[in-house]
Amino acid sequence: MNRLAAESSPYLLQHADNPVNWQPWGEEAFAEARARDIPVLLSIGYSTCHWCHVMAHESFEDEATAAYMNAHFVPIKVDREERPDVDGVYMAATQAMTGQGGWPMTVFLTPDAEPFYAGTYFPPQDRYGMPSFGRVMASVANAWATQREKMLANAEALGDHIREASRPRVAEGGEWHLTPDFLAQGVDNLRRAYDSTHGGFGGSPKFPAPTTLDFLLAQNSGRDMALHTLKMMGRGGIHDQLGGGFHRYSVDERWLVPHFEKMLYDNVQLTRTLLRAYQVSGDEEFARLARGTLEYLEREMLAPDGGFHSAQDADTGGVEGLTFTWTPEEVRAVLGDEPETDLILRFYNLTDVGNFEDPHRPDAGKRNVLHVLTPLDALARDLGEPEEGLRTRVDSARARLHAARQLRPQPGTDDKRLTSWNGLALAAFADAARILGNPHYLDIARQNADFVHRELRLPDGTLRHTFKGGVARVEGLMEDHALYALGLVALFQAGGDTAHLHWARELWVIIRREFWDEEAGLFYSTGGNAERLLTRQAQAFDAAVLSDNGAGTLLAVWMHRYFGDEADEAVARRVVERHHADLLAATGGFGGLWQAAAFLLAPHLEIVIIGTPAERALLERVVAAHALPYAALAFAEAGADLPVLQDRPGGGMAYVCVGHTCDLPTGDPEVLRRQLVGLD
Repeated sequence: MNRLAAESSPYLLQHADNPVNWQPWGEEAFAEARARDIPVLLSIGYSTCHWCHVMAHESFEDEATAAYMNAHFVPIKVDREERPDVDGVYMAATQAMTGQGGWPMTVFLTPDAEPFYAGTYFPPQDRYGMPSFGRVMASVANAWATQREKMLANAEALGDHIREASRPRVAEGGEWHLTPDFLAQGVDNLRRAYDSTHGGFGGSPKFPAPTTLDFLLAQNSGRDMALHTLKMMGRGGIHDQLGGGFHRYSVDERWLVPHFEKMLYDNVQLTRTLLRAYQVSGDEEFARLARGTLEYLEREMLAPDGGFHSAQDADTGGVEGLTFTWTPEEVRAVLGDEPETDLILRFYNLTDVGNFEDPHRPDAGKRNVLHVLTPLDALARDLGEPEEGLRTRVDSARARLHAARQLRPQPGTDDKRLTSWNGLALAAFADAARILGNPHYLDIARQNADFVHRELRLPDGTLRHTFKGGVARVEGLMEDHALYALGLVALFQAGGDTAHLHWARELWVIIRREFWDEEAGLFYSTGGNAERLLTRQAQAFDAAVLSDNGAGTLLAVWMHRYFGDEADEAVARRVVERHHADLLAATGGFGGLWQAAAFLLAPHLEIVIIGTPAERALLERVVAAHALPYAALAFAEAGADLPVLQDRPGGGMAYVCVGHTCDLPTGDPEVLRRQLVGLD
């Protein structure tokens, strides 16, 4: 019997009607496997995963396939977003066995949860150079029946390997200390992998890598790579040219054809990166991209309770990208025979030939992913028109096309709220409020903090991981506590309410108690009282989201800058120094720790503005024009309970201190502007 109907995960509910006897992760399923003396078939994915849908339609909805699964295995379904701890362990196993990973992930386990065979997507028939799912299952079932000892030995060896790989290790070469030239080595390594034509790093597929771009934006010698990458992404098909926001990644090196799902974490992390690019360059194109992404997030991802949904699907009606792609005829049907039609067809490169086709639904025909080859300023020169006038025409036509697109069937939305990803969203809207000077964004950020405090914070201060259907579930992970605390730091910097910074400090205390390993010098992904899995991981590599150790290290430095406890900075330094060899070996995968290294090497910069919001306003706008990613910003009322605010008069006065040396206090925006020259 399928037992997913009572679950809250949208992904699990997508499979609640399968003829497969799915069970959620838990002891009950493993007890059944032990009682029946058969393996577990663990399938991990997420609700907006295109290939997860494909495998579901091809295999899990097929009666014969399901009957075989039910007879020979105990099938377990896991939502990787709901249980990233389970996903992380078995992803490590899959990568160890196959050299690669991804979703859907298919892992065969002993009844004691030890993996012995794994893969990702398997087709219903042998194709793509892969064996069929049926052949894989038959081989595993036969091996379990006839070569049990070998399977158990494989499982034991693999389990030992994963546990050993997860065990903290001392870096080779003895003791090492962070020095200023280390950052230059990181930039040089990234330049060697940099695609100077299209931006980004490596070939296809190409991922956004916002944490790496953030590191580069803070380095004078690396900013060109980050700015060019963001420009090319903004003009490519990975950017939703009509609705704003970004799709998951590009299947090619040109940012042209995306995987069409839209993830909360991509869009909020990229929003912060675009805002920093705007501060660094002054280029309004980055501000427009950030605003468009924020508008998308508010329109389609913000729940009435103040939380943000997790993701939107790649498929509509079983066809990938159908909502987002166009034919020239569809554009003409919306815009008519007006001059704007020819302009839009040219600007977005829509042709009768098209540039995209869903390989699983060729009947849907060739369609166009909208993208920009000729930037608007260059097109204006070609047409002999003023740029602003041309922009008005394009924006008007874009709005009409988007309104028409909204009438199409829309991709599904995964409406569970994850604390960790909401922390990233909190930071994005807080930064946007401060940098763009828009109080509406601050209202959204405050509402989000109220939502998490109300629905996901337990009486002891710890957080739950996920919220769906009015219920908070899953014990909070390192990512929840660290990423939400970082969001609260950004909210304090934008709004000046010290309660938010003290809440971040509360979460930091919990992190030190539950996730920090003093002896090893790193943060574990799960707390000391969490469910015991095959191993306890300590992630430092940034996958799609800032890693646990990257987030914890950045938070440690912020806590030191605001509260002055040297032990906090020592924690951050230990994590960076123990990972230094990894940072050099795979520079592009450790953007969070590279940022932490840069933060530790940056001058201790404090910018304090004390007064009422009205008294602070002009001074805050001066600061917002500068990219100061490692400055302890404190804009608050007089008498606020924070060390950097003590013994300093208010009335709209700014204090700029580098190290232990401060400029004269000033209430004059022009004087403050001069004091900030050279600090970003």
